[in-house]
Amino acid sequence: MSKGFLNMVLHAHLPFVRHPEYNDSFEERWLYEAITETYIPLLLAYEDLINKGVYFRVTMSLTPPLMEMLADELLQDRYIRHLENLLELTEKEKHRNRNNGDFYELTLMYERKFRQSLDFFTRRYNKNIINAFKAVKEHGNLEIITCCATHGFLPIMSIHEKSVKAQISIAVKNYRKHLSAEPSGIWLAECGYYPGHDRFLAQNGISFFFVDSHGIMNAQPPPRYAIYSPITCPDSGVSAFARDPHSSKQVWSSHEGYPGDFDYREFYRDAGYDLDFDYISPHIHESGIRINTGVKYYRITGKTNDKLPYSEINALQKTKIHANHFISSRCEQSDYLMQAMDRPPIITCPYDAELYGHWWYEGPEFLRALFEENHYRNYPLQPVTPVEYLNMFRENPIAVPSQSSWGHNGYSEFWLNDCNDWIYMHLHKAEERMEELAAAFASNTDPLTERALNQAARELLLAQSSDWAFIIRSDTCVEYAEKRTKEHIINFTELYEEIYAKNIETDFLEDLEYRHNIFAELNFREYL
Repeated sequence: MSKGFLNMVLHAHLPFVRHPEYNDSFEERWLYEAITETYIPLLLAYEDLINKGVYFRVTMSLTPPLMEMLADELLQDRYIRHLENLLELTEKEKHRNRNNGDFYELTLMYERKFRQSLDFFTRRYNKNIINAFKAVKEHGNLEIITCCATHGFLPIMSIHEKSVKAQISIAVKNYRKHLSAEPSGIWLAECGYYPGHDRFLAQNGISFFFVDSHGIMNAQPPPRYAIYSPITCPDSGVSAFARDPHSSKQVWSSHEGYPGDFDYREFYRDAGYDLDFDYISPHIHESGIRINTGVKYYRITGKTNDKLPYSEINALQKTKIHANHFISSRCEQSDYLMQAMDRPPIITCPYDAELYGHWWYEGPEFLRALFEENHYRNYPLQPVTPVEYLNMFRENPIAVPSQSSWGHNGYSEFWLNDCNDWIYMHLHKAEERMEELAAAFASNTDPLTERALNQAARELLLAQSSDWAFIIRSDTCVEYAEKRTKEHIINFTELYEEIYAKNIETDFLEDLEYRHNIFAELNFREYL
């Protein structure tokens, strides 16, 4: 038997951002950057490991908003346009850097990357890379889990449990639509857990979820194996896995984490800011505001403004060193834990997927190297998915996790504070009204009213996205987050009033259905 199990978990999520009313949207670029820098590089790493016969397992959430965007034809076509623009930039850069060896080679690296992404996206997967994730899943190496429908933060929503229930049931139906399967697990948005919510998971066939370390350490009763075994919620039978803080620190820490190594690529130096405005203007936002292009020529180097050119060879060598260190550290950790356990520990290592590739350029290569090092060096650490572990160990400590989240201070503070607390009085009123609408119009047969009710539910769901509170608190793109929150609440309220007045403005409704087209399958009766 293995001396321990490695449970690698990546949470892939972006808020639903789709702006057909604009030709060039700042926020849509969040998706385009994530596809190029994170999702396709991860998929290529997975495929390479499969082709080499390397044993690996990854659990990965694909949230409903992310899958809805990945499957959206408008965004798919705009992503292709985005890549073609980047290829035009690299063509210009090859000429500009023709006499500068280091920078010329880096330009060729980016050209290869963008061409590879375009080929992968268009020729291989016909613009929908959900099918690429599905292929790895069907191979048995990837466990795809779901998330709350719009990444709604459930603990604060708990006063309206029908909204909690809807966030989960809508997510499960959306997973079924895109992946033709049932999700076995869920990533609760922001790891936000509130005792009792697990019964809604059980009702939807979900068998496990994740919490931060203290969610299990403070469980009642205290679990026998601490965070190195899942616990089973007594009323629902659903299992909870907890984040291991030691492995997280090795990657997340800004001081000690691998991504800060001086040989890795510097995120904050980008051609979009470094190059002459007239030269770069066709490749930044159409308004002339400078933005990241993804073409970055420098390594971290150190705490200095004088950055050295990036070396892909040196960086890839570091990923192997760090991967070996990560695996050997987990083996030492397992050996230590086995002294106090009568079963091999499971070490759960959850990360935002976008760390791998977007923020940490070499992240996908680190994951590839991690599984290769573990495979070829015969480390006694077995990669595993939660489902596989639960099939091996069917009896686990029974306890109720404590209310908790990840993030600052670990108890919802990042999503409820003096910066963003104003949003919840509006959200709670809309939640109350959505339940009222569902009850009042449950037997409705009028097609126009049905559409308005369904769109009201979409507007509420979009307003509930935890991303808006997070952005407001983190003081990034605050104006946009506030605008989105207010816009969806105002839209919901207008629909609510029109429905009761039996005076639905068709132009208004059609515009919302076109712009905010998430969850075409949605039925407002989810709120009954």
